[in-house]
Amino acid sequence: MTISRELHAIGRPLLDAQLAHPTVRGIAAGDLPDAVFRSWLEQDYLFLLDYVRVFSRLAWQAPDGHLGDLVDLAYATWHDELDLHRSLAAGFDADLAGAVKGPACAAYTAFLLESAADYGEGLAALYPCMWGYSTLGRILAQDPPAEPRYRAWVETYADPGFAALAERIAAMIDEARPDPARAAELFAEGMRHELAFWDVPA
Repeated sequence: MTISRELHAIGRPLLDAQLAHPTVRGIAAGDLPDAVFRSWLEQDYLFLLDYVRVFSRLAWQAPDGHLGDLVDLAYATWHDELDLHRSLAAGFDADLAGAVKGPACAAYTAFLLESAADYGEGLAALYPCMWGYSTLGRILAQDPPAEPRYRAWVETYADPGFAALAERIAAMIDEARPDPARAAELFAEGMRHELAFWDVPA
């Protein structure tokens, strides 16, 4: 079994916990209170800014065969994901420019930026976000919310192009061959951060 497949097996229980989380259930139903999603949107915007920095730090270390992928991932995060947040901001009265990191966001981004000091370990640490959101999007898209703002969010992460980016990260982890035990440890920690991130600050 490849390292990435082992990570999927580790992550599935924590992914199921995300699917059961009230915030995710509210998005799926389309009835999440605006104030909750506004807070999540502001926190995730700040998270994604640092996520681009994580990709950039890894790109500096990357072998030639991975460099273009990491540049593309940084570009897609900056333009596609952050553009989604910007487009949703007005509808939820979100203050992206004035937002301040809550504890979950600060802990998660610090973990990722520190993990990115090592190339293979950094890939394993960031993979929960890519794999988790791609899987959540695919599952939620099976019965998407009627509410158009939440449907747009689901469709972004259910997009085959986003799934392809996640699959490329999986292949890069397998090619980088980090220590499997260390990769599993970092991936599990990242999945725990993902779950905690849904507990948005008031």
